[in-house]
Amino acid sequence: MSLYVSLLKSGRFLLYILIITQLVSCAEGKEEKKNLNGQEKNNATMQIQNPVLPGDFADPSVVRTGNEYWATATSSEWAPLFPLLHSTDLENWEIVDHVFPEGLPEWAEAHFWAPEIAYDNNKYYIYYTAKKKEGPLCVGVASSDNPEGPYEDHGPIICQEAGAIDGFQIRDDEGKLFLIWKEDGNSRGEPTPMWGQQMNEERTELIGDRFELFRNDPETWEGNLVEGAYLLKKNGFYYTFYSGDACCGRECTYGIGVARARTLQGPWEKYENNPLKRENDQWKCAGHGSMVQDEAGRYFFLYHAYRKDGSVYTGRQGMLAEVTWKEDGWPEFKETNTVTGTRKDNKKWNFEDNFETEELSKTWQWPVGNPPTYELSRESLILESKTENLGAVLAQRTLSPDYEAITSIEIKENLLGEHGMAAIGDQNNALGISYSGGKVVVWKIEQNKRTEVTQVKAPEVNEIFFKMGVEDGENYSFFWSEDGKQWHVLGEGASVNGFYLPPWDRAVRIGLVSKGEPGTEIAFNSFTIEMKND
Repeated sequence: MSLYVSLLKSGRFLLYILIITQLVSCAEGKEEKKNLNGQEKNNATMQIQNPVLPGDFADPSVVRTGNEYWATATSSEWAPLFPLLHSTDLENWEIVDHVFPEGLPEWAEAHFWAPEIAYDNNKYYIYYTAKKKEGPLCVGVASSDNPEGPYEDHGPIICQEAGAIDGFQIRDDEGKLFLIWKEDGNSRGEPTPMWGQQMNEERTELIGDRFELFRNDPETWEGNLVEGAYLLKKNGFYYTFYSGDACCGRECTYGIGVARARTLQGPWEKYENNPLKRENDQWKCAGHGSMVQDEAGRYFFLYHAYRKDGSVYTGRQGMLAEVTWKEDGWPEFKETNTVTGTRKDNKKWNFEDNFETEELSKTWQWPVGNPPTYELSRESLILESKTENLGAVLAQRTLSPDYEAITSIEIKENLLGEHGMAAIGDQNNALGISYSGGKVVVWKIEQNKRTEVTQVKAPEVNEIFFKMGVEDGENYSFFWSEDGKQWHVLGEGASVNGFYLPPWDRAVRIGLVSKGEPGTEIAFNSFTIEMKND
């Protein structure tokens, strides 16, 4: 008698089928609980480890196509402009390119803020803010058939005397395409209306009548501005998520609010429980983000915030929060599934570059308008000197207020100029250590005024190592070494204060500098950033 017949006659066949079905179901369930990094995941509650974009990634914007997410963020005065980030899970991101990897948009000169990425009719669009040459702030547009580019710039679509910033596109129920933006009235003590206007499909011209959605109410949490609009349509309402009050710097008071209306033209009702989000025990000044739905239909908001212990030195970092919708239709931020990283997590952000690859890492940056000339050769970065300001600069975002940075440079006979490493706020504010004329020099530039902090005679070697130790974002110590192992402290161990370094809207960068006559070349053999733990 076959096993099948035996089981069937004994009545145990159904029991075996039930057991096998249960085992298969459990196996499938366990498979669903693994995310793309092999970590446990619950489809009902996603455990978020913030920041998801560590470092200076202000005003983040995100879009999903299929099972992939694409994001971008403010560049301010650092190039290449507007990083293009890719993720498959909203938490692990990689910079794959930039919207403008080579230079600047032809019409613009500075203040590259708040890019908004959109996907519409099989095309990707970037709406970005920039200062027009000898003109005001404008909203520009670039487009591409692929999210990673290349992007074609279409120039500014709206400029206003007070400034036009924070562009966002949305279609109404009839399929008409609209641009929403903020008039930057706060820059001259005036209100900040949110405007809307239809635009053509080519994104080159606004058409029809302009209308106001709403403006800031100075007597509320919004203070002197509202900005950073993100719009969506849900259950018969248009919702505008927006930010209010002071965005940036040590005295920031930013927060996130929401308003809704039945039509784009309004009337708009602001939520009585605004702001939805402002600060918690570790983060402050939450604001300027965008919404995305995952494949399961859940809503997530990608926004920025300052870490309270790192503050302005690490900048406005990218944060993720799930958004749920209450019975009355208003949204709320879900906090129970969010875990905030601590300084003990910093090691995962260590950076090392031995310059062994054919191309420079996409994480390197340089000041807008001052692109470096370099090549990768013989496992070294060969950087050509410049005469202006800091000279040639290649820098990295700082991800923690506590870290050590180390670099090594080759010393050639009769080497002229200054070459080394610096913490950089901008071209007029920096603090660094360099080899110069047979000396090791610690120097500072504050408001474009350079002073020498200390110096020692350099050893007669072919390679010298420099180390910079940073505590609490503002206390800097400097060291040199002949072998990268035994270190000599400069300035008798006294730290140099870098409180003055960060501009109002940016974090401090740490990087390589080379100042000298054109044609002078310096070889950097390595660069590392190691985060310190408590």
